[in-house]
Amino acid sequence: MFGESGSGKTVMVSSFYGATQEPQYLNKNLFNVVADNIGQGNRLHRNYLGMRDSARLPGPTNFAATSYSFTMKLKNGLDAKAVKARPFDALRLVWHDYPGDWFEQDVSGPEEAQRRVDTFKTLLGSDVALLLVDSQRLLDNSGEEERYLKSLFSNFRNGLLTLKDDLLLDGKPLVEFPLIWMMALSKSDLLPNLDVFMFRDLLIDKAGDEIEELRKVLAGLVEGNDALSVGEDFVLLSSAKFDANKIEVMKRVGLDLVPPLAAMLPFERHIRWEQAKLIPRKVADKLLVGAGALAAGLVAAKVKLPGKLGVLQKFVGPDLVDIAAKLAGDKVRQVNADALAKRDYLTAILTGFRMDLDEGEKEHILLRSRR
Repeated sequence: MFGESGSGKTVMVSSFYGATQEPQYLNKNLFNVVADNIGQGNRLHRNYLGMRDSARLPGPTNFAATSYSFTMKLKNGLDAKAVKARPFDALRLVWHDYPGDWFEQDVSGPEEAQRRVDTFKTLLGSDVALLLVDSQRLLDNSGEEERYLKSLFSNFRNGLLTLKDDLLLDGKPLVEFPLIWMMALSKSDLLPNLDVFMFRDLLIDKAGDEIEELRKVLAGLVEGNDALSVGEDFVLLSSAKFDANKIEVMKRVGLDLVPPLAAMLPFERHIRWEQAKLIPRKVADKLLVGAGALAAGLVAAKVKLPGKLGVLQKFVGPDLVDIAAKLAGDKVRQVNADALAKRDYLTAILTGFRMDLDEGEKEHILLRSRR
């Protein structure tokens, strides 16, 4: 998540993780979300409890960045032999949090400057990037939203230009790079009448040129930039409903879409781009590592995979991956129902993720690119 100071990044990751530890979440889901670092997990949970019980917001992130790694572990519904035959039994979500003012002002010295470079190298190894637009700032600039939006995207652009020489090794474009840059409205509870289509239209109308300039800078960092998607996907996010003396953490928007977006959006989009020959072979090989295993899990295929997963053509063949990538609508729901009946939780979760994204679009909180 890329966002300026105060845009809600730390609150969001705390709300996301804390909610996964609630009894109602644990009872209804087919997986458990476990923080890989116990101390980090406790801090996020404490932040969440402070919001839930005392209307206390987490403090700002200053000077240092933190990467939170969560493992989504499947509950066992199958017998031991069936469990062993699964292509994988856990998903990992890494959520990067960093000081928002790194995009807005100079660092304090050489040490912080190096931390900033190291952080953005890590961020640029992600699968999906979310650029946060702060609803509070939109309200503060009501009627003149372009003042805030033009500044926001110009700051992102200039910040990346400043770091460009440090991010590129010997000036060569990056192979590992998030090709999907979503626009995300944070604190969307402050603008309850704004749906995702209105959010898209606002950005294009008020800051379309600045988003295009940002895209050009990003294209200069990555190899195979014909497939780069910047400002083509949109999502509404809210960590809770905030009142004067109460924070209702169960009234969230969009945060439950984070795991489906992280797992399924790159899979769908990268396959589509690879089939359209929009990305060079070596970039495709990097992007599609593990795609075969995900495809096998998605369609409940019984495929024997080698110990080290590789790109799609090598292990499960393009036909299975193509079927998985195109799985949609009634077919997804049927595969999901069959998997639940058989207690095949891996396929149930992955197809459930597909259904969650479809539902997000029906509710007008998510808009995916069709390119």
